[in-house]
Amino acid sequence: MSTPPSLILSSLDVLRLEKLLQNAEWRHSPAAVALEAEIDRADIVDPQEIPAGVVTMNSRVRLLNISTGQEMNYTLVYPQDGGEGCLSVLAPVGSALLGLSVGQEIDWPLPSGNTHRIKVLDVLYQPEAAGEFTR
Repeated sequence: MSTPPSLILSSLDVLRLEKLLQNAEWRHSPAAVALEAEIDRADIVDPQEIPAGVVTMNSRVRLLNISTGQEMNYTLVYPQDGGEGCLSVLAPVGSALLGLSVGQEIDWPLPSGNTHRIKVLDVLYQPEAAGEFTR
């Protein structure tokens, strides 16, 4: 098994995510357990110290499915903020993307049991880089 990529998380995102994980609806779900594991292994920094190429909450990212060659754009959101082009942080790939940097890769488990390899090509929008710390 390969070593998971290093992660950088905003302390503000972590506070909001920990509050989300206290919600009885999510508390014991596999998604919550996976997200907690990601938080536990991450380097947590002040929002102003997040590098521009890191995927944070509400970031819009351009991804490459290495397995298919398809490029995709998603915004990483809290579960209540879902919609077209959004990816919930409680989805397996959502929690895995959080804190990754441009160029890093992860495995995306599919409902079929297959896995696709996903690479972060670009962070098209990041709230911290835009000076937005209230989203």
